[in-house]
Amino acid sequence: MAKKIVRFEDVRKSEKVLSLIGAANKYLEVKGYNEHGLRHVGYVSKTTSNILKELGFDERTCELGAIAGFMHDIGNSVNRLYHGVSGATLTYGILDKMGMPFHEINQITMAIGNHEEDYGIPVNPISAALIIADKSDAHRTRVRPNDRNETALDNIHARVNLAIKKNFVVIDSVKHIVRLVIFMDDTSSIMDFLQIYLSRMVLSEKAATFLDCSFELVINDLIINNRRRPKAPTTLKLGTTETNVSEE
Repeated sequence: MAKKIVRFEDVRKSEKVLSLIGAANKYLEVKGYNEHGLRHVGYVSKTTSNILKELGFDERTCELGAIAGFMHDIGNSVNRLYHGVSGATLTYGILDKMGMPFHEINQITMAIGNHEEDYGIPVNPISAALIIADKSDAHRTRVRPNDRNETALDNIHARVNLAIKKNFVVIDSVKHIVRLVIFMDDTSSIMDFLQIYLSRMVLSEKAATFLDCSFELVINDLIINNRRRPKAPTTLKLGTTETNVSEE
């Protein structure tokens, strides 16, 4: 097949991709996980693209980021274990058949194959932005309707997400900071959040460093960390931008 420009809209409307997202979400529901369907991948897709855009990357890289974010969890249709690796394999076959050039597919599969904290690392700008976007999606809308009851509070994952009323990623390209801002009520606690999200936040720090930024986690106006990037700043697009607010 002749190679062509595959757009995000082509992927978003693909029956194969949509079927895999649905199957992955259903499997994780059976496993007892929070929502991993169109809401989650839509958030990750848009946020990945926005992070890259605000840091001055070209339009096509931003679009590839959107595609990676939309497809990043399809490996869960196979198994939760190593779903980044299986997802990258599935993604390669789909995008190759759609006619995307291999050098673009490779950027996306590298990002998907490295987005999990158990074995992943930021390996290119798309992967770094994808990591931050994926790990930032903690919010009450991720809790499935059947889990929104008093019994759910016994589950720390449901309890933490139910407590989060608002979350957003801020890109401060003047100070070279990627900031995850969270507001949560007393249904849960910062300690509970860190118990389940600490390794994800550590990986987000590494991802921000790859993008020549520092990472700040701010919960209820309290800066939880304050790690600065170890190298000199580069010239990035000026301004402070709040991207992809999740709010009920």
